[in-house]
Amino acid sequence: MNVIELQLQNFRNYAGLSLQFDPGVNLIAGENAQGKTNLLEAISYLSCGRSFRAQRSSELLRFGAEAAELHARVYSQEREQTLRMVLTQGRRLLYRNGAKKRSFGELAGVLSTVLFCPEDLLILKAGAAGRRRMADMAICQLRPNYDAALAEYNRILEQKSRILKDKEENPALLEVLPEFNERLVTVGATIIAYRARFFAGLGELAQGYHCQFSGGKEEFRLQYRTVSTVPNPFAPIGTLREQLREHLESHARAELESMQCLTGPHKDDFSVFLSDLDLKTYGSQGQIRTAAISLKLAQRDLQQRELGEMPVLLLDDVLSELDAGRQDFVLNQITAGQVFITCCKTDKITKSGRKFEISAGNVLLEQE
Repeated sequence: MNVIELQLQNFRNYAGLSLQFDPGVNLIAGENAQGKTNLLEAISYLSCGRSFRAQRSSELLRFGAEAAELHARVYSQEREQTLRMVLTQGRRLLYRNGAKKRSFGELAGVLSTVLFCPEDLLILKAGAAGRRRMADMAICQLRPNYDAALAEYNRILEQKSRILKDKEENPALLEVLPEFNERLVTVGATIIAYRARFFAGLGELAQGYHCQFSGGKEEFRLQYRTVSTVPNPFAPIGTLREQLREHLESHARAELESMQCLTGPHKDDFSVFLSDLDLKTYGSQGQIRTAAISLKLAQRDLQQRELGEMPVLLLDDVLSELDAGRQDFVLNQITAGQVFITCCKTDKITKSGRKFEISAGNVLLEQE
């Protein structure tokens, strides 16, 4: 899978753009605020139908423009295809191979991407919610049934939360609380099983990438943590249900007193260790960045295993705070599939592919 050509009109700071890309590495260089990330955003938007920086599609229009257009020629599913989007202040028109489509679901799968941006560093440095969100989004792409289970779990959790908050005004609500707990146990065990297998595969693949990044000097380990009564998340579903039920029962009194849902898979988390040191506490900026990139590369491999095609890799500002050896790995050793890399310095050299320099929304092809 690769992007053959991209055309933009009135998208972000691009009045007009037409570029053809290398099926391997594409290095996008230039100073800050010139449009490097905008280029990756356009590719990502064509892939998933949403921006990783804007809340509304209207924010993607060039200042003063009434409409923006994105058009890509893509090699996917063993043939060349086209994707086109027209954005206005209030509408979005979608086209696949020239035919108009009602929803983005009819475009899904034509272009798959995995994106790394600086904000992803917060996944490893901040609270657990961001890490769960990252994992859930990745698993949903790999396992459609997981998306349904997660949505069901969140619905039940929200209903239980309302019962706990409203119980003083309406004590009769407590009569149905055991039913909601049992439903949480049933769906929650399924979620734990999915996550355990995802993190096992992700950790194994990320370990290999981080070993290459560090030259074998650091040992990468990912640890998935769920409720304390589940010592083995790979246990049969029936066992997971019993153990999850035990944990819910042990917290029943505390939940009634606090009027909050205190336990369950919605509290799950994972940690990354480098040579047995917790990265969140002891990792340097370079180590954190390298680990985050390794996780993205591992996620890409998992998607390739499931989908049969290697997703396009979008790496935004990955080279800063990496030493020379790790920069070389990003530029020259990630050879599988198509890769887009942005950086500020124009002296970065890649042994293969193409190098573009961007200045104020204008693009120069420097190397081919």
